[in-house]
Amino acid sequence: MHQGGPVAVSDPSLFFIGTATTLLRCAGFTVLTDPNFLHRGQRAYLGKGLVSKRLTEPALTPDELPDLDAVVLSHLHGDHWDRVARRGLDRSVPVVTTPEASRTLQSRQGFRRALGLAVWESHTLVRPDGATLRVTALPGRHAPRPLTGLLPPVMGSLLEFADASGAVQRRIYLSGDTLPFEGIPMIREHIGEVDRAVLHLGGTTLPGGLVVTMDDQMGADVLETIAPKRATPIHYDDYGVFRSPLSAFLDEVDRRGWRDRVDVVRRGETIAL
Repeated sequence: MHQGGPVAVSDPSLFFIGTATTLLRCAGFTVLTDPNFLHRGQRAYLGKGLVSKRLTEPALTPDELPDLDAVVLSHLHGDHWDRVARRGLDRSVPVVTTPEASRTLQSRQGFRRALGLAVWESHTLVRPDGATLRVTALPGRHAPRPLTGLLPPVMGSLLEFADASGAVQRRIYLSGDTLPFEGIPMIREHIGEVDRAVLHLGGTTLPGGLVVTMDDQMGADVLETIAPKRATPIHYDDYGVFRSPLSAFLDEVDRRGWRDRVDVVRRGETIAL
């Protein structure tokens, strides 16, 4: 990986690669989320014999990435951690994820610095200049009960970036592939207001009609519950199993009076955090 990459950068910022894959830059840190680098036409393996074809191109390839301080992985699913990422990512980079995913990454894929966090557990990364990034695992539920066992355990996460003086620069909530459930209000009560919520949408629908990620109305519900200063939707049009378009979410938040807090970022674009 080479320093800087081909994208114009600012700090703090979010660069959207596609699906749930972003580059977050703040307080000198560069963090990759949910690395999905399959090309258009390739298939993501979702487990239990399920596959889905990618409909879009990622904005970057792994060899175009800048140097990374960490990867934050919400769960081990083929559209969040794929074979291209597995081959192309530097195995010395810390991967902060669920306990289940960390065991697989360490034992089967050679990512020895994969770290699993239980819900509400935190881990702090420290840069040589003293800046810190505190990652806290938050509740998430990928499928309605009693079907949760069909899909991998998932976590949301709170990223708290602080400079060398300890001053917090940004607090970012990453939803992960969750549905609205009783854990979402607990997140708001536990962490308070955040600067930005990055919401995984798409209304992912499995055979039989099972919805396992937020559709437009669910996304608006979570937005209202978390009540961030700003929000950015991702994970909405990259695969055929995504059935709820971005336009539906934007219409719904407009109807509810929240549109002025939502910043849309397209693949290959950067927005300020």
